[in-house]
Amino acid sequence: MAIRNLRELKAQLPRGGRLMGLDLGSKTIGMAISDPGLAVASPVGTITRRKFTTDVQDMARELRGRGVAGFVIGLPMNMDGSEGPAAQSARQFAQNLIERPDLLGQVPEIAFWDERLSTSAVSRMMIEWDMTRKRRDEVVDRMAAAYILQGALDYLSAEAAREALAARDAAGDDDADLDD
Repeated sequence: MAIRNLRELKAQLPRGGRLMGLDLGSKTIGMAISDPGLAVASPVGTITRRKFTTDVQDMARELRGRGVAGFVIGLPMNMDGSEGPAAQSARQFAQNLIERPDLLGQVPEIAFWDERLSTSAVSRMMIEWDMTRKRRDEVVDRMAAAYILQGALDYLSAEAAREALAARDAAGDDDADLDD
């Protein structure tokens, strides 16, 4: 297992391998999962944090049978782009996963995704949807994990489109053929 950038992570995934997005809070861990085509993120659950070993065992139960081959962990950056204590905590969580693959029963790859304002954005959306405060509190962490993961999936999709366009341009194809 290694910490990679998103492009490297995607390249390491087996065909049909899914990604799990994690929103690591101080009290809870929100979880989301991608579809096998890496296009859509869906919220799957929330774990109440206790201690690392227990948290990962709870995550492992959610992973079972889902074909998860990698994690996208939200990295809570400061607004100026620097990393504070929350980002250091997320990095330590990832490092602990690397050091204890036995807890998951598998060896997935890890990438980070800048999660600045993800919880705020999700909260605003849920308010617009006229969701009650109680319901928002119940689902905000898993929705934030889906928001984080969807951002990473959208980035990967845009990268693939840019690469395809560059390959087409390098092959000498041009748009003139489309006008005929």
